[in-house]
Parts: sequence; C-alpha cells; structure tokens
Amino acid sequence: MARYTEAVCRLCRRENQKLFLKGDRCYTAKCPVIKRGTIPGQHTKGRRKTSEYGLQLREKQKARRTYGVLEKQFKGYFQKAESMKGITGTNMLSLLERRLDNVVYRVGFGISRAQARQTVNHGHITVNGKKVDIPSFIVKPGDVVAIRESSQDIDKFKALREGTTRLIPTWLELSSADLSAKVLSMPKREEIDLSIEEHLIVELYSK
Repeated sequence: MARYTEAVCRLCRRENQKLFLKGDRCYTAKCPVIKRGTIPGQHTKGRRKTSEYGLQLREKQKARRTYGVLEKQFKGYFQKAESMKGITGTNMLSLLERRLDNVVYRVGFGISRAQARQTVNHGHITVNGKKVDIPSFIVKPGDVVAIRESSQDIDKFKALREGTTRLIPTWLELSSADLSAKVLSMPKREEIDLSIEEHLIVELYSK
C-alpha cells in the first residue's frame, strides 16, 4: 500500500499548524512549526492569496494528514458520511475518530497515530476480546478496546498501567488497571478537538 515516507514534520509546516504527527516532540520547542515558522519550498513568502478552492483543498489535506489516510480512503469516508443521516461533515469526522488506530491513540496506547496504527497492525489490540489488526476498523458504542493479554507484559504497555497525562475524550472511558477503553457514545463535533472546518471539505467534494 502507498504511504508517505518523508519527514512528517514537513506536513505540519505545509499546513502551517501542528498536526501532532510526532507525539511528544510536538509539545516541545523542537517542533519545526515553532522553530522555522514557514511553509516548505522556495518563494513561499511571495505566494499569492489563496483562492476559495485552495482553502477547501488545504482543509481536506489537513484532515487527511491528521488521521493518516490516503486520498481514496478519505473520499470513501466522505461518501459514506454523505449517505448517513445528519450533517455530512460531522458524520465524516465521527467515522475518522472511530477508526481503531485513532481510538488507540486517543486513549494513550500510542504516542502518535502512526505508532497507534503500528500497534494495531502488530496484533496487540483486541476489540470485545477478539484480536483486530485492521487500523481502519470502525468501533461503535459499547465496544471495548484493549491491549491483548499476551502483549500486556511488554515494557511500553506495562508503563501505561500508571495512567496517562493525555486528555481522554468524553466519548471514551479508559481503565488503566486492565489496559482497556470503552466506547461510551458516538463522538460529537464539540468533543473532537481539531481545528478543521469540515464544511469546506464538503464543499470541495460536492462540486
């Protein structure tokens, strides 16, 4: 499968804001968005004013890069969200939030979404007691996501029993004692802490 293999900090600089793709490094002064403060490429200061299409494209790229999905996957989420009841943009973000790799990241089982995706791929995660190694698996209310019992003695997972400093979304409930998290409800827009203007993405795909 195609994947991005260049420096991920370059993606943050291109969107001119932190996408938190490097975990703890993003919270330090070493973050290139803070250190350099410019978008990559030559002649960046002389670029023209961004068009309406450009603004819509940037929002789409920002969301896609934040969740680490490819263009074809992202469009698939939009099409599925469009067929659901409710607001298309909110439905799309809800689907992306409920991806298994994102849930693993949100509850602190991975320092970044990329590491969370690798944790899922390597078979360390179960959903309702069954091993699931598909990062794009969509969880639903009532599901219990946990570190696989045979993986709980791995050092990086043992440290999680002491808890996490990460702010857990209200639609998830973490139990550090048994390294599990329960999906309490569908994520609402106000519970998704991302500065994404999803209506611009809807406008882009609706053309």
